[in-house]
Amino acid sequence: MLPGVTTLGESLTRVLGPKTGKGLEAAFGLHTVGDLLRHYPRRYYTRGELTDLSSLREGDHVTVLARIVLISFHPMPHGGPHSRAEVIVTDDRARLVLTFFLRSPKAGFSLQRLRPGMIGMFAGTVSSFRHRLQLVHPEYEMLPGAPPNADLTPELAAEFATEMTPVYPASAKFPSWKVAKSVKTVLDTLDLGEDPLPAGLRERYKLAGRAEAIRAIHRPLDPADLKRAKDRLKWDEAFLLQAALAQRRLAAAAMPAMPRPHIDGGIADEFDARLPFTLTAGQVAVGQSLAVDLACAYPMHRLLQGEVGSGKTVIAIRAMLQVVDAGGQAALLAPTEVLAQQHYRSITDMLGPLAQRGQLGGAEHATGVALLTGSAGAAARRSALADVFTGDAGIVIGTHALLEDQVQFADLGLVVIDEQHRFGVEQRDALRAKAADSRPHVLVMTATPIPRTVAMTVYGDLETSTLTELPAGRSPIASFVVPAADKPWYLERAWERVREEVGRGQQAYVVCPRIGDGPESDGPDPDEPDDLGEEDFGGVDMTGGIPRGVVLGRRQPLAVLDVAATLAAGPLAGLRLGILHGRLHPEEKDQVMRAFSAGEIDVLVATTVIEVGVDVPNATVMVVMDAERFGVSQLHQLRGRVGRGTAAGLCLLVSEAPPASPSRERLEAVAATQDGFKLSRLDLEQRREGDVLGAAQAGRRSSLRLLQLLADEDLIGLAREEASAVVSADPQLAEHPALRDAIDELLGPQAEYLDKT
Repeated sequence: MLPGVTTLGESLTRVLGPKTGKGLEAAFGLHTVGDLLRHYPRRYYTRGELTDLSSLREGDHVTVLARIVLISFHPMPHGGPHSRAEVIVTDDRARLVLTFFLRSPKAGFSLQRLRPGMIGMFAGTVSSFRHRLQLVHPEYEMLPGAPPNADLTPELAAEFATEMTPVYPASAKFPSWKVAKSVKTVLDTLDLGEDPLPAGLRERYKLAGRAEAIRAIHRPLDPADLKRAKDRLKWDEAFLLQAALAQRRLAAAAMPAMPRPHIDGGIADEFDARLPFTLTAGQVAVGQSLAVDLACAYPMHRLLQGEVGSGKTVIAIRAMLQVVDAGGQAALLAPTEVLAQQHYRSITDMLGPLAQRGQLGGAEHATGVALLTGSAGAAARRSALADVFTGDAGIVIGTHALLEDQVQFADLGLVVIDEQHRFGVEQRDALRAKAADSRPHVLVMTATPIPRTVAMTVYGDLETSTLTELPAGRSPIASFVVPAADKPWYLERAWERVREEVGRGQQAYVVCPRIGDGPESDGPDPDEPDDLGEEDFGGVDMTGGIPRGVVLGRRQPLAVLDVAATLAAGPLAGLRLGILHGRLHPEEKDQVMRAFSAGEIDVLVATTVIEVGVDVPNATVMVVMDAERFGVSQLHQLRGRVGRGTAAGLCLLVSEAPPASPSRERLEAVAATQDGFKLSRLDLEQRREGDVLGAAQAGRRSSLRLLQLLADEDLIGLAREEASAVVSADPQLAEHPALRDAIDELLGPQAEYLDKT
């Protein structure tokens, strides 16, 4: 490398000096030149455009462009050497006060650069004093060449600013123009080397060169220049990620796996013969795809997504039994004990004698089913571990306890991960590593429908199967928003509806965001995973759930223990109420669920611990308290707990959100449709695009900065096709060294994540 030349991988502390480099790291987590250059401007001031000062809100950290109108000095009350300076700025529509407390002669000297009529950028946190918005001790930078007292016209702006002015994401200690100065220093000495995108691709899509695009996004000459830059840099993000995923797919296909073909007349066929219902066409088609994958000598990596109640569990059981028939074992990993126990009960019930290996009355081809959870007693744990080790348990169901070193499989052939968004990369990898000499087949399942672009990015190395139809007999679910604040009588009617359903012999859920009974309850429910992933896409919160315990508005979120007591003494007095949350002892949780399933509890008041896997066909109504505190996909999951039998379901979303608020509109959208795929797109629209990569669950920065997973759906599809073609022809990218280096530089630690997926 030539002296004075800067590359993308260099440390910012070396290029900009320790003070600036460490400041950028502390403020934004930026470490390298590439990190800084991908810290793109948030917006741009165009010629003659000033900030709309009337749009400022108290508490916002802002950078504003405005003209100084007046500077005045005021002595502090009660005498003393201090004084206060007020600088009034305007955008010709509204005014803003800049307040400086002058405690020394130097402070006054720093204001000498400010003159009425000058135009500058001012950054700080908006506060209020005597009903006037102000910035106290703002950072500022005066724009060069702007003549004092000039009219703020486009013609004037063209005289003092030939380029659009970028405004970067900033912090209190590192304002936008300091970022801009750092970017300028880097750009002046930057050597990008060879362009990583193949020349033919750039020509086909008329893309700018990388060097031109990086310059233009930080120093755009005009809006057209900026658009060309964004178009190119979006391609970089999409193509490099898709190339990495294509490499991952090829590498997975090259790994050895034990084929687990279908065995005629085995336990899988006996299970099919026992089914009391007919599989849907979708279930049959997906089952055939899995059967073919399992018979291959390379590991299956398949994502199975489907609406709540679409029959994913039956498909998983059939796949597990195919592996058992072929001499292997299958492990089903569930995120909570409630769900693991539910799976254990439902699978053993569905298998009947086929799950009673070595027992009186067991079928000839029977296998064993073992349950391993953290709360299992010593004797039950020893027995389960022995059955897993010897292979007597062909199907092993458990929580994180399956990942412990003591759990050793005889021949792990298939890993099924239910509600996979609840698990981190390392957890999935730890279970897969328990296979002996080859990699097991992997099936991950989610009941949260995934937009196509997310499937192409987060799950780009998986084959995707989708169940779109519900089994026959599933009842419709009607959903309504209950505006408790402006129409309290609606809430009274909601409790009447619960009583009516119970009077007809049905059951109900009441869901609350919090457990209650002390300040410690403000944390997450321990039977729900830490927010590794209440979203669903690779560990990122796509449910839209708000961290529990956060105070929204004037009160804490409603709590299970408080609501249950109120209902028992008031609108639901006389009904049999049960309570379920993660702080109950595991045996007590199991007893509550068994009692509810048996119809011994009329109304179950619970946290979102019942969000997935709970199947009580007699439950027909759900009331979600503080519904605005849950996300779109989470609400869709929750209401899937009702309407699972022959009677129609009813979901009532109780909210105190104002009628025209975004929260109320979000709830109305949930109530208006049962189409999970529409709701998943709505959910994604409300999120930061950069949060989508699964590597974020390990605290890593996402590589997505400009790419919008919904708006750029077509671009992502094209990038996937182009990247697959390049990688198929050159798997190690030996003929594309610049592309290989760019993938390493862009993804960084995420390359390791992709290797583990």
